[in-house]
Amino acid sequence: MTAAANAITALLNQQQQHLDELLLLLRQELAALSNRDINELERITSAKAVVLQQLQQADHQLAQAPELESMKQQDWFKQLVTNIDQQLEQCKRHNDINQQTLEQSQLTLARFKTELLASRGKSGLTYTNKGMPTVDNKGKGIKA
Repeated sequence: MTAAANAITALLNQQQQHLDELLLLLRQELAALSNRDINELERITSAKAVVLQQLQQADHQLAQAPELESMKQQDWFKQLVTNIDQQLEQCKRHNDINQQTLEQSQLTLARFKTELLASRGKSGLTYTNKGMPTVDNKGKGIKA
């Protein structure tokens, strides 16, 4: 392999390593969502942003390589890109799973909040102008 091919291979391997790291972070994110660990979610979100920025930088470097067009015809290049695409699809699927988990968790919390509000003030339960349940706490301190 030439020096240009070695440089491109190194960049592709670097992208694959970043995707490995991203997939690991997505798995950790799912566990943190399941455990409702806010501090861990914040840490993972920061780490994901760093990895995504590194991926973008590697992609930019790869796009700037003058030998890229000639390398795209090589079988080894096509194989590496196919592997990276498969890994990227795994990351996308896992991210979709995490999103669905988060949405379900938010729905559960909203339903729990509604039940708490309803049990706390049956007679004072009303809805806001946006349709959200609230307890009307007009009590002794109000003068009409």
